[in-house]
Amino acid sequence: MSGYFLYHSIGTFPGKAKAVASALGAFAEIWSAEDDGQWPAALQQRQAFIAAWERQIDAGAGTLTTTENVTSGLYSLLGALPDGTLAGRRILVAGDCFPSLHFLLSGLAHRFGFTLDTVPLRSGETWVRDEDVIARWQPDVALALLTQVTSTASYRCDLELLVAHGRRMGSLVGVDITQGVGVVPFSVATLDPDFVVSTSLKWLCGTSGAGILYVRPELMGRCAPELRGWFSQPNPFSWDLDAFSYAPDARRFDHGTPAILASIASLPGLLWVEQTGIAAIAAQNRAMGEQLVDWAKGKGLRLASPEMAAQRGGSIMLRLPETVSPAELVGQLRARKLYCDARGATLRLSPGAVTQSEDISALCEALGELIPA
Repeated sequence: MSGYFLYHSIGTFPGKAKAVASALGAFAEIWSAEDDGQWPAALQQRQAFIAAWERQIDAGAGTLTTTENVTSGLYSLLGALPDGTLAGRRILVAGDCFPSLHFLLSGLAHRFGFTLDTVPLRSGETWVRDEDVIARWQPDVALALLTQVTSTASYRCDLELLVAHGRRMGSLVGVDITQGVGVVPFSVATLDPDFVVSTSLKWLCGTSGAGILYVRPELMGRCAPELRGWFSQPNPFSWDLDAFSYAPDARRFDHGTPAILASIASLPGLLWVEQTGIAAIAAQNRAMGEQLVDWAKGKGLRLASPEMAAQRGGSIMLRLPETVSPAELVGQLRARKLYCDARGATLRLSPGAVTQSEDISALCEALGELIPA
């Protein structure tokens, strides 16, 4: 039995500790060897991580590279766009985007000369409606940043609808897939966004520090990242100070010596998801999600996430009554070895691969006792 409901924070899978320990142990042997094989082996493992990500989202070879996190990936992309792309125009985001990205954009607005336009939530609602995003999206929007699945409501937007609208408006369209990838299907080959940012931390069961940036080939050729370094070149070992040029592929978004460890520690999770299959992972998650939704409706609790499975990611969010302290409730559940968290008055519950139907029953029983009728 597992009381783990934190896949929206850190994902896990059966045997994760052993798999990650094995990967890191093998790397320790390579990195500690008294020979000259460290960097070739380390870069080969980083490339294996990149290739696994390319397969995960149907990205072509050379269109994706590593970043520390979604914020650094977005910053690298913004600083690479051709001069004048953003100046005097709007960047559009929804009010339920990941806050770190909003913090970055608001801080860069003056420097790049754009207006940050944040589409608000309607009063009393917990996610921004797609129709409200479209209503604010006119041809003066230079770039729109979409969130595939929100972190506070598990709302899954209609990406096909939104990306198609962005194409009609002539905007660049980026997608943050952090809270969806690994439990919700996503394909850049099908959707064709201009760029994608994510981490490997959540449903992909990786570690922090293992972010990615995908850039559409047609856009990539016009990008000249200001954050650049020796690994941005076709040959990183070209040290001619007067002969710098960008690599023809996603390596141009690299800069200094790349971090390797997070990629190695995250690869076991990526491979587990790939071998298990998104369809199987999603089916198990959906069944447990419906079990939670049915219980919440019977209890009279308000859902903060969509009731329809097709409109949400892998999490079920519950709005707690004003009489309940979220922090105290999370602590009381922890004492029963039931692990979740809260954002404000929203209880976040994310069952995954290690969770079983009986775990849902135990959680519901505990919530029934702890939340006043």
